[in-house]
Amino acid sequence: MTNAAASIQPEVRLTTLSHGGGCGCKIAPGVLRSALEGMGMGFPHPALMVGSETSDDAAVMRLNDEQALIATTDFFMPIVDDPFDFGRIAATNALSDVYAMGGRPCMALAIVGMPVDKLPVPIIRRILEGGAEVCRAAGVALAGGHSIDAVEPIYGLAVMGTVHPDKVKRNDAARAGDVLVLGKPLGVGVLATALKKGLLDADGYAEMVASTTRLNSVGTDLAELPGVHALTDVTGFGLLGHLLELCRGSRLAAEVNFGQVPVLPTAAVLAPQGIGPGAIERNWASYGAEVRLDAGLPPWAQRLLCDPQTSGGLLAACAPDSAAAVLDLFHRAGFSSAAVVGRLEEGAPQVRVVG
Repeated sequence: MTNAAASIQPEVRLTTLSHGGGCGCKIAPGVLRSALEGMGMGFPHPALMVGSETSDDAAVMRLNDEQALIATTDFFMPIVDDPFDFGRIAATNALSDVYAMGGRPCMALAIVGMPVDKLPVPIIRRILEGGAEVCRAAGVALAGGHSIDAVEPIYGLAVMGTVHPDKVKRNDAARAGDVLVLGKPLGVGVLATALKKGLLDADGYAEMVASTTRLNSVGTDLAELPGVHALTDVTGFGLLGHLLELCRGSRLAAEVNFGQVPVLPTAAVLAPQGIGPGAIERNWASYGAEVRLDAGLPPWAQRLLCDPQTSGGLLAACAPDSAAAVLDLFHRAGFSSAAVVGRLEEGAPQVRVVG
């Protein structure tokens, strides 16, 4: 394959300056749960609608009867070598948490950590320009931020948004009988690993960037549908990990039909070859005991379902009679791969994957 990194010819390969990249940098879900278990995150403020209790995508505080404030932060190390693309991907990913709560982002602050002894200022500037372009496209005021001299390059955003208190979409409000709709195809982590190893061609790189820079702004419209009961976005813990968070919060079980799960075309070729980040194994070790895999599944299905998705798609739990409207919203917003991938049912929180 032609190396996409070579075709871009960056002055410095950003991915060589960090030990991980994108949402694959996240602390493994099992480790994170152990670190936070039993720890109070602050006093129970009466206006706090969503805190850390259910591992939701963002915090939400009621301001008045018509407005609630959404607050979140997200940052990571480079997933690509092109600095402008890195900035765009990181910013798109950070804004997604607000959309996953059903809100509209309005202001952001940049989080910047750069090894200034290794990265020329023009490259750092291009990263910031990439993030700024995404904020402009989303109508978000990029109002400043904070920077440090770091060992590895880090970029992201702290984001604030607004939502009507009655339109907040939590990850613990799904209902038995709901169907699951996934907005973006899986495989970002597979492609990012292939890029770092010099195995990704130009088409694969284009797939990865197109997916990771597509804003999940459709979440604001999904929140207007009464039949949409819960929303989350699929990022570093993979589809299984974030679905399990939804199951735990809603006290339901899920069934996923692997044959209906959309996959990036190049990732569908590379995943069976065993290509993927180490975060796949860390994710499975954290939650594999809560997953049942049918014997007829291809051996690489488990890895792809645990693949960390940088700037991944929204996962909606909706009433069966709303599925067509949800898919229509996704498709009209440009998410051509959006599909029904499973359903929720009564039972202990776990996920069964069928063929």
